[in-house]
Parts: sequence; structure tokens; C-alpha cells
Amino acid sequence: MRCRSVLLLSSLLAFLAAAIHAQDLSPRAYVITPIHTNAVILTWAYFDGGVDFNGTVPISGATGTYNVPIFSLYHTLNFFRRSANLTASLPYAVGNFTGTLMGQQQSIYRSGLLDTSIRFSVNLRGGPAMTPQVFSKWKQKTLIGLSVKIIAPTGQYEPTKLVNWGINRWAFKPELGYSKRWNHWVLDGYGGAWFYTTNPASYDQPTPKPQTEAPIGSLEGHLSYDLKPRYWISLDGNFWFGGVTTLNGIQNLQTRQTGSRIGGTASVPLGKHQSIKINYSNGTYIRFGGNYQNVSLAWQYSWLGKPN
Repeated sequence: MRCRSVLLLSSLLAFLAAAIHAQDLSPRAYVITPIHTNAVILTWAYFDGGVDFNGTVPISGATGTYNVPIFSLYHTLNFFRRSANLTASLPYAVGNFTGTLMGQQQSIYRSGLLDTSIRFSVNLRGGPAMTPQVFSKWKQKTLIGLSVKIIAPTGQYEPTKLVNWGINRWAFKPELGYSKRWNHWVLDGYGGAWFYTTNPASYDQPTPKPQTEAPIGSLEGHLSYDLKPRYWISLDGNFWFGGVTTLNGIQNLQTRQTGSRIGGTASVPLGKHQSIKINYSNGTYIRFGGNYQNVSLAWQYSWLGKPN
């Protein structure tokens, strides 16, 4: 009983930790900036929610509340005369998790590093690499971009422990992005898919066993409006599907995920180099997996070339 209760919490933690990377909402992700733009971004994210296991296990009241500070670096570059950018993020998490299995409630506390993520994005149409002087005269119309996001297994993970922050495998997300501007309005649409390598040591009794996960397709859309230069608000939504898991060669079709989130974002400039971004989102439909509320606050300091 004790082992199954802790396994419940392990499943809950895995869903919520993966959601930090896999179910995010990122308006204006393909809007370009001048080459040699740099930024340091400090984000605080708060998650509160639970997991729908779709009847796969006799679990009720599986919930988690955790805080995630994230340190990110952003840099733009000239990639074969096209505008491109690179973002690296390192998250840390602190959380409490509870759940009830057959009338017995268990709780656990965890803190540690999550997996590092790196995203490379390049413009394919509408956004050539531009100096700040050229960019100041340029007006966005239609942009089409391509990105690849990579999650490296650098987070806290030990196969002998049931609860870990890391996912102990690589993950890759190729994505195609579209952005169209009409005066103050910007419409964004993205389509991509997550691909996972094998976790060679997923927890199981009596010894850890390999686990695989099918690709997860994702669609994302945003409609934003400029109130002033660099001051905008956005309505955000996404939808994802897939992700059937296989443990030690045995596939579980009930683990197929289908879900969506909706939320809003506001970006407010604070002088020439700084800005604040506030985001809220919540699950609208979750068939299997994490269902949580998320509030995040990000501070960004940006500059061109060397810091002033």
C-alpha cells in the first residue's frame, strides 16, 4: 500500500513537471528583433492543480502545488541572412503533493532542478536579419518561422527514488510558426510535436524498467493587441494529443492524452531596457494528465551588443 501511494505521487509529479515544458503558452514567439539583441529573463511560475488518471488507477484527490523560478538567456543572430534567436532556460522547483489511495492520504515535499531547455528559432519568410537601424524602419506583415526546442535530462532524477523532478530522457519539439500583423493586432499560430527518447530506468518493482512515450502533437494560437509600443495584451489557447506510454514493452492505451488550456498575457515596458510579463492560464479540457492553474511573472532586461 505504501509503495502504491508513493507511486501515485510520482505519477502526479511527472505530469506537472512535464507540463512546465510541454503545455506552455507563448504569444509572439516568432516575432523578430534586431540581430545582436540580448536579454536576461527571470521568471517565477506558480502551479496549482491535479491529475486526471482516467480510471487507470484507484486514485482520488491527486493534487500538487509548486513554485518554479526560471533563469533564461536570449540572443538573436544572423543565420544565413535570416533572423534567428537562441533561448536557454534553467528551472528550479519547490512543491508539495498529496493524494488518496483506497482511503489513505499521503503527502510529499520535493525541491530540486528541473531539466534544462534550449530553443532555436529561425525566420523562413518575412523577417531577414536586420541591424537596429534597418529594423527601426521595418514593418511586420506576415512571418513564417521554424523552431526546435530540446529538453536535456539534467534535472533531479534517481531511478531508485519514486519521486523525481527530471524526466530522465531527451525530448525534442520541432514546430512551425505563423505570425500576421494588422496595425495594432497580431495573430499567431503554431503547430508542432514532442518526440521523446527512452527513459532507460523508469521506476518499477522489483527493478527499474525502460519506458517509452509516443509523440504528442500540439497546436497553439494567440490574438494580441498593442496598447502602446512594447505594451500589449494577448488571449492564448492550445490543444495537445497523444503520448501513449509503454513500460517494459507493455503499452497502456488509456494513457493517451487529450487536453487544452486557455489564458491571457500582458507585457508592460519599464523604461528602455526592462519589461514585465504577466500570464495566467487554466485547463479547459483534460482527458488524461495534468490539470492545473498557472500564474507567472517574468522580468526581462534586454540590450543590443554589449551591456551599457
